[in-house]
Amino acid sequence: MKYFPLLWSGLWCKRTRTLLTLASIVVAFLLFGLLQGVNAAFSHGVEESRLNRLYVQSRVSFTESLPLAQLSQIESVAGVEQVAYAHWFGGYYQDPKNFVFSYPVDADRFFSVYPEIELPPDQLKALINTRTGAVVGADLARTYGWKIGDHVPLKSQIWTHPGGNSDWEFDIVGIFEEPVDRSQEQSFYFNFKYFDEARAFGKGGVGWYVVQLRDADQGPGIAAAIDARFANSPDETKTQNEKEFTQSFLRQFGDINFLVNAIIGAVFFALLFLTGNTMMQSIRERIPDFAILKTLGFSDDAVLTLVLGEALLLCVTASLFGLAAATVTFPVMKSVVGVARLPPQVFLEGLSVAALLALVTGLPPALKVRRLAIIDSLSGR
Repeated sequence: MKYFPLLWSGLWCKRTRTLLTLASIVVAFLLFGLLQGVNAAFSHGVEESRLNRLYVQSRVSFTESLPLAQLSQIESVAGVEQVAYAHWFGGYYQDPKNFVFSYPVDADRFFSVYPEIELPPDQLKALINTRTGAVVGADLARTYGWKIGDHVPLKSQIWTHPGGNSDWEFDIVGIFEEPVDRSQEQSFYFNFKYFDEARAFGKGGVGWYVVQLRDADQGPGIAAAIDARFANSPDETKTQNEKEFTQSFLRQFGDINFLVNAIIGAVFFALLFLTGNTMMQSIRERIPDFAILKTLGFSDDAVLTLVLGEALLLCVTASLFGLAAATVTFPVMKSVVGVARLPPQVFLEGLSVAALLALVTGLPPALKVRRLAIIDSLSGR
């Protein structure tokens, strides 16, 4: 730490240039934190998938409905323990930007297939017995200040009533938690029967079936048996395990992992040249200063370490500001990614990238200073 003032003064010998470089690195790491945070949030949902659940959707498209009549046939397949179903509602609260992950479900079946959802039995019973009843995740309830007994209107971007009205009314009868994956607490579940009776089109259709297996190891065979049962019918199916289904759903938005890495790669490629040029120019202007340090007794390795320390101080300090800004900004994206904080591993990855950036941009000028001949530097050669 005794050399910190020397590093600090060297870094700020050209204040404007340092500020501009610092700002560029801060913005780059803000972008890194936000994009990698979103990527990590989506990846978490895939990693937490269970192999004892299969998802049956239309072979044509995820958006194509399947007939409810298929339920009994799926249940009759050997190895199937129980089957639930759900649909995509596409709802929002008051304003389209307040998107709500909302699903009509058969409450009795659905919460039995998802035991990780913690909903008190009396609230589940209230949902089953209340036609317009709905249960919401604890995080979603906190977001909008909802509580049990509230009357909540949602508008749907897809489903309308026979008269063309897209307003749907719900009564909150329960609030659930999901400790395994808190991002799921942004969900809103309501009665499928109410939805099916009140919608203007698509009656008798479901979005997908969720199949719970007696033995997860039999999953591939059961999936093939389900699809074979509906082969060559007007409603052919595509059955996947939960991990495959989640990945398929995310691909509806594009290859998120590739897009994130491509954007970050392009940003840091440009940043590498910017920071490298700044370091080279800064060291070139201060060649006599380093020659004097060597005259005063600093070894070749010592001046090399000073230059690398200067690059490390610049990059790590800027990355900390950028990642801190991402941490503050990330809760704003909760309605999109379902989580309200930047995953810790992203913060650690950012610091590692900053250290690597410092090494790559600081090593060439550091080696140049290490090879510096004192007499040539002081004579201006």
